[in-house]
Amino acid sequence: MVATALVIGGTGPTGPHIVEGMRQRGYRVSVLNRGVHPYPFPDDVERIVGDPHFSEPLEKALGNRTFDVVIATYGRLKVTAKTMAGRTGHFLAVGGCAVYQGFVDPTDGFPTGMLSPVSESAPLGGEGDHQFSAKLAEAERVLFDYHPDATLFRYPCVYGPRQVAPREWSLVRRVLDGRRTIVVMNGGMSLLSHNYSENAAHALMLAVDQRDAAAGKAYNCADDQQVDQRQLIEIGARALGVELEIVSIPDIESAHGAHIQVQPYHYLADTSLIRADLGYRDLVPAVEAITRTVQWYRDNPLEYGGEYEQRRTDVFDYEAEDKLIALTRAYEEAVGDVALRSRHENYTFHPYAHPKEHRESRDERGR
Repeated sequence: MVATALVIGGTGPTGPHIVEGMRQRGYRVSVLNRGVHPYPFPDDVERIVGDPHFSEPLEKALGNRTFDVVIATYGRLKVTAKTMAGRTGHFLAVGGCAVYQGFVDPTDGFPTGMLSPVSESAPLGGEGDHQFSAKLAEAERVLFDYHPDATLFRYPCVYGPRQVAPREWSLVRRVLDGRRTIVVMNGGMSLLSHNYSENAAHALMLAVDQRDAAAGKAYNCADDQQVDQRQLIEIGARALGVELEIVSIPDIESAHGAHIQVQPYHYLADTSLIRADLGYRDLVPAVEAITRTVQWYRDNPLEYGGEYEQRRTDVFDYEAEDKLIALTRAYEEAVGDVALRSRHENYTFHPYAHPKEHRESRDERGR
């Protein structure tokens, strides 16, 4: 008898890779979602229209059906976990890194922001924390109450074709529009863990293949290597065959719509657990993954002002960006006119003792 799998979601950036991974493993796959964003799956993939955010429409869509494996990448986890109780023996769920205390509201903990890297044992949202984080934490508790052997994947921001909030499009559109100067905040040193869609789906497939090892656990997911904002721009510029100048402005909230990524505090996921338990390694290295994504958006440009553009803070106000660039250049020129005292007499780029010849006392610089 052919094993069956239900993928809840399925049409986002990771969904097609998950569906194909299950097909390759011999499963007869059904995909359930609201039908808002169709995807051209192979004919052997069943489409089920239902809303996984609410119990009644989800139960109506499923009837009395059961599945050998359920992979919930979409919907309300509390709803899908309760509804699928007794309908499957193997439940895999996707949550998010926003469950961690301090991710949504950096002032939730001390010190401000999150200590890096963030492991699965870091504090989760709860009473007194940001409401969204607290709701995610409650959903995780419900998941394991109904499915003690489930596996949970805490995704960071996922990138690749068809991503919900297309990070790379902010860069690609500017290049397509002829912009060659990119505004960033804080030198573009913001570091936020991301996961390429194929790599994220691969993590799920490892848990399908190693069910016992992954049972009852929550895993952080992220690419093996992470890039900061400046590196992202450098990779994207090379992928598009252009040279870009980066101009850094102060982190001022009113200017958050004038650059590619707003993340004033770092989030760096600790993925050592999934690497040790399941042997996770990236299928696609980060530089190649970003290059592929940038070129995909170049060849498949989004609608200007459309649904996906509006899911980001980026407003593409080039007139305002030019004013910020002019202000920054004027500031840099003014700072260059400020004369600082000369360096200390014993200042050196190499502060440790570095004698040029053996001696019993201090070296030539008095170290």
